[in-house]
Amino acid sequence: MITQFGALPWRMDPEKGLQILLITSRDTGRWVIPRGNPMSRLKGHETAAREAHEEAGLDGTILPTPIGRYRYEKRRGDNSVPAEVTVYPLNVTRQHHSWPERHERTSRWFEPARAAFAVDEPELKALILDFSENYAAYADRTKAVMGSDRLSWGAVMVNIIRAIMPREDRFFDMFERHADILVAGADAMAAMLAGEHGIAESCRRIEEHENAADDVTRDVLVAVRRSFITPFDRSAITALTSAMDDAMDEMWQTAKAITLYEVMQFEPQLVEMSGHAAEASRLVREAVGLLRKVGRNGQRLHAITEQIVHLEGRADALHEKGLKALFQTHRADRAMDFIVGREIYSHVERVLDRLEDVADEIQGIVIDHA
Repeated sequence: MITQFGALPWRMDPEKGLQILLITSRDTGRWVIPRGNPMSRLKGHETAAREAHEEAGLDGTILPTPIGRYRYEKRRGDNSVPAEVTVYPLNVTRQHHSWPERHERTSRWFEPARAAFAVDEPELKALILDFSENYAAYADRTKAVMGSDRLSWGAVMVNIIRAIMPREDRFFDMFERHADILVAGADAMAAMLAGEHGIAESCRRIEEHENAADDVTRDVLVAVRRSFITPFDRSAITALTSAMDDAMDEMWQTAKAITLYEVMQFEPQLVEMSGHAAEASRLVREAVGLLRKVGRNGQRLHAITEQIVHLEGRADALHEKGLKALFQTHRADRAMDFIVGREIYSHVERVLDRLEDVADEIQGIVIDHA
């Protein structure tokens, strides 16, 4: 289940009365409210306010107490995952002429009943109608908040600016989160090949980790574009992030191939290779944590990258040995089994190759900054 935060933008028009603003989603064009994933150092209502600003150019006062939650199916490629959105009311005082996603979405003000009719999610329909019936109470609370100035849009903007202004530790937090996902994915792949979990369950876990890695990659790329100062060269940040994402993608490709060809048993060499991948991913996690003080930790970082390269070399030797054993077993009458096995070996080998790429990127950062 994905957790998100959303804003229900409202205003009181002198002629038309209460109005609700909706925007179109970028993937399907459905009418939705501004919403997004949790953001580092921002509370739920602050995240919702920021999403409303980026997706619809809205300023205003947002209440810290949600009016409810609703669920929907979030599309991820050809699949979908359940998401739960916590909704906060946003009293809109201004809509800018230009905002980050202006050309990617359409926004429109609706009467409450029409807004409820326009959205697809039954729970969101109910939230909109309930808010319209009780908006006077929310309006009073909004005035109180504006009077105290504790949760006004200006206060929210201060926190938003803090979040998007250059902060080195923000990048390090994302690096470490990415590396944690890498470790979890490698462990899931190793457990699958060792027969510790069922193939379907292992594949599901790896897919979840791959989706999570994609989210972190997207966050890093956005942060790079929005930050004036970065802890390392921008190209080094994007290269490191992309290398970790590529390693996780290759784990997912391994799981998909195993599922596609219904492979249930794996040679000892393949199991050992996956163990090396899990070990290399842990070394990556250690190295990423040391990047916060790259100058002080240069020697240890160099040693870690050497260990990862050594593991990749051992995996190459296992790859050759395993393919030879596979050929000798299946060359007589089971050529297809050899072809399938060779593909699985190639995927696992590429996992180690991509982890070596991560080590190379870390080594480049050490050379430049240690």
